[in-house]
Amino acid sequence: MQISFESLETPALTKAHLADLLFEQIGLNKRESKDMVDAFFDLVVDNLISGDDVKISGFGNFQIRTKAARPGRNPRTGELIPIDARRVATFHASHKLKALIQGDTAEDEGVETVGR
Repeated sequence: MQISFESLETPALTKAHLADLLFEQIGLNKRESKDMVDAFFDLVVDNLISGDDVKISGFGNFQIRTKAARPGRNPRTGELIPIDARRVATFHASHKLKALIQGDTAEDEGVETVGR
């Protein structure tokens, strides 16, 4: 199935655009489309909050990384400012996604493309 993005008004793909694409190209009603997109992202967020990795085959991995506290510096004044420890979400693209972005056709076989 090919999904076309020509109808998008902005270059950014939003949750609303995803729901519209599900409605237009798969035939779900608008409410079901919105609920499906929201449920998917809620599931991703809930797993990341609980510390679990999210792996989407052919796309990439989302992980939570804990960064330690460290000293920082205000670039304008040079004043030392402590930066608190925090958890950050990271994304690592899969080899297939990287190859598609680079235009490597050897990896394209069996991988369905979006927007091409």
